[in-house]
Amino acid sequence: MTEAANSDDKYTLRSLGRALDVLQALGSASGMGMSVGEVADAIGVSRSTAFSLLQTLVARGFVSDNRLGGARLYRLGLALVHLGDQAAAGLGITQIATPVLQQLTDTTQLTSRLAVLDDGYAVAISRVDAPGPFRMSGSLGRRELPHCSAVGKSLMMRLPEEKIMAILTRLGMPRRTEQTITSQAELIADLRLAAVRGYAFDNEEDNVGVICIGAAIYDRTGEAAAALSVTTMKLGRSEDDMHQLGFVVRSYADRISQLLGGPAHAALEPVA
Repeated sequence: MTEAANSDDKYTLRSLGRALDVLQALGSASGMGMSVGEVADAIGVSRSTAFSLLQTLVARGFVSDNRLGGARLYRLGLALVHLGDQAAAGLGITQIATPVLQQLTDTTQLTSRLAVLDDGYAVAISRVDAPGPFRMSGSLGRRELPHCSAVGKSLMMRLPEEKIMAILTRLGMPRRTEQTITSQAELIADLRLAAVRGYAFDNEEDNVGVICIGAAIYDRTGEAAAALSVTTMKLGRSEDDMHQLGFVVRSYADRISQLLGGPAHAALEPVA
């Protein structure tokens, strides 16, 4: 560990870190919630410490306290929804992009998402669901591995190779399905092809039977500020269909790029 990292550690608050651990544990739990004992086991503290942390978070609205029969269960609270909305709004791009997301969904009848790169991960910050009762999953704010998501690939496809390699080395390339690309060299080749055509595929690489098509959104500096994607089932979709969707997604991503003062895909220089 570096000297700078050691210096920073002395300013961290253990109790705050544990409270954040509680939130992360509850965020990964089922919709039913977690008991005090389950929270204690998940974050490695005593039941009394877990209870104190939970009650502090309940008092601030970050955790909700529910009873199911005789059990007392805890889930994430609505205060986090408000903070999440504020964080997304602070990015600015959500206000610009959301109307275009709606147009994309209206055109394709598919769920569309807007995502940004956060510490190497792809994180969805806005979504417009497809019409009808069927919904594709995809939580806002959840970190997604970039090597097997269309938005992640779109955000990486024009990065220098050394930056791509650094991200892949740090985050890893776990296999999610039989279609997941787990070779750095193979993924970089896939990203370079995506950069040429202007859209990237997740072809059942994250979930079996599900495909996503993404395209990058560029700001006035020409850097990828975000990515746009649509999600659908693979069944009945030919390769031609996927490319047709790719052109559509790219055209809507270009609209947002131009609203941000950035270039459309066709105006970008080839990737070195």
